Amino acid sequence: MSERKTGDPHRSSTISNYGEPLGQADSAMILLHGRGATSQEILFLAELLDLPGFAYLAPQANGNSWYPYRFLAPLAQNEPWLSSALSLIGGLIKDIESRGMPAERIVLGGFSQGACLAAEFALRNARRYGGLLVFSGGLIGPPGTVWDYPGNLRGTPALLGCSDCDPHIPVERVLESSEVLERMGGEVTTKIYPNLAHTVHPDEIQVARGILK
Repeated sequence: MSERKTGDPHRSSTISNYGEPLGQADSAMILLHGRGATSQEILFLAELLDLPGFAYLAPQANGNSWYPYRFLAPLAQNEPWLSSALSLIGGLIKDIESRGMPAERIVLGGFSQGACLAAEFALRNARRYGGLLVFSGGLIGPPGTVWDYPGNLRGTPALLGCSDCDPHIPVERVLESSEVLERMGGEVTTKIYPNLAHTVHPDEIQVARGILK
């Protein structure tokens, strides 16, 4: 039986690295790739951000996808892949913390499907993080979802950026996600770009660098 058919399809994820070695870094950033992409490809964000003192860690999804259906699908349709992906992030954070780096210096980030996953993890495990970077993504769940989780982001700086006509990410969900994260205690910056393709805008990189500094 393959791992994709078990309850923990992302259990054997490999990690791609960039920047400082974790043991020598001042901060860490977990970067989550989009559907059909790889952990190596999402490291382009690390190159663009070019933040000194960071260790960048990019896990690889089983089959290049964190969950099989759209992020707007009923949650049950994306199980057990979604829970497995969230568990992978939690384990990675615990490993980083075990090396002496507190969550306050750990940033969560991603693009597209990975951005949705980063936002969802931060909300379900709300506490102070070093930052949250959501490039073309939003919280996971069908229309009408009520996100009611315990905890508080305690001023975690967050950026949500997206096109106003993204074919995969409805702008309404981006704005809704910003409101939820702000209500949960995040210091949220929302950037909506007119007529942008499904990509990362250079302005987003500059805004991200600013809030992380």
